[in-house]
Amino acid sequence: MALVWDNHMRPPSTRPPGTPVKPNTLTIASLLSIILLPFHIGGDVALGFDRGGSGLVFVVVPILLVVACGTLLLAERRSGHVIMFLGGLAALAMPIIHRNNGFTAAVAKSPGGLFFIWTLIALGVTGGLAMILSARGLWNLRSRKT
Repeated sequence: MALVWDNHMRPPSTRPPGTPVKPNTLTIASLLSIILLPFHIGGDVALGFDRGGSGLVFVVVPILLVVACGTLLLAERRSGHVIMFLGGLAALAMPIIHRNNGFTAAVAKSPGGLFFIWTLIALGVTGGLAMILSARGLWNLRSRKT
């Protein structure tokens, strides 16, 4: 009995080039970045890297809201991919910004320091992955239009 393969059942190695990434993969990477960023910002405030306050809330909440809307409402559109790319860039920038003061023994030994460092690394990974997947999605959207 021969198996009949459709586009959803086809093994990844036999998919034609330009087949889009499963939207779930990009959505999950972007959502993980959205979840990790508030933990990171809380660590910034707790460890004294940022003074916190209401100004921080008025900046962070709208940015996370835009990235969440891009991830959940616009996932299949070009604008959603651009928003997720920029959100991934922001997440990837966090470990780079903290490269001199965040990855130190003093931070690691402080209360919550290990989680702070772990969050920085996880943000870099999920942000980089979201950037790669959204760039690939943008490329595939471009090649489908022509």
